[in-house]
Parts: sequence; C-alpha cells; structure tokens
Amino acid sequence: METKEPIAKASLLELANQIMKEHDDYLAGMTVTDVNEKSGVLVFKGEYFLDDQGLPTAKTTAVFNVYKGLAQALSPQYTLE
Repeated sequence: METKEPIAKASLLELANQIMKEHDDYLAGMTVTDVNEKSGVLVFKGEYFLDDQGLPTAKTTAVFNVYKGLAQALSPQYTLE
C-alpha cells in the first residue's frame, strides 16, 4: 500500500487553486476556500455560483467537475496533517 504525503491545509488549498486553472471546466473566479478529508478522499469547497434563490446555475456543474477532478488527482497523493 502506498503512503500518502501529509500536507497542511493551507498548502493543499494553494496547490489546488493552482491545479484547477488547468482543468477544462475552469472558469475565471473559481476558488477553493476549504478542504477536509472523508474516508481518505479530499473534499474541496468554495464558490458554487448559485442563483439568487440558492439554486444551481450552469456554472455550478463546472465547479462540481473541477472540485471532483481535484479530489481524484490529489486524494491518492496527499492526506491532511
């Protein structure tokens, strides 16, 4: 079993915000503001671009795809300190 590298939350957020800009669904203004870990999977959070009623917009799907991509890319490599 491979071991994951422990990483500070602030460092992981900085890394995620850099990586997400390369994702196909990245939109200007997207930012990861928080991360936690559930059952070994990193869960990223940030702006979801909801409308005035709190409902998803077209941008919400893009955000979900980017955050999912970050989780898939970074969860095998890192664990929160």
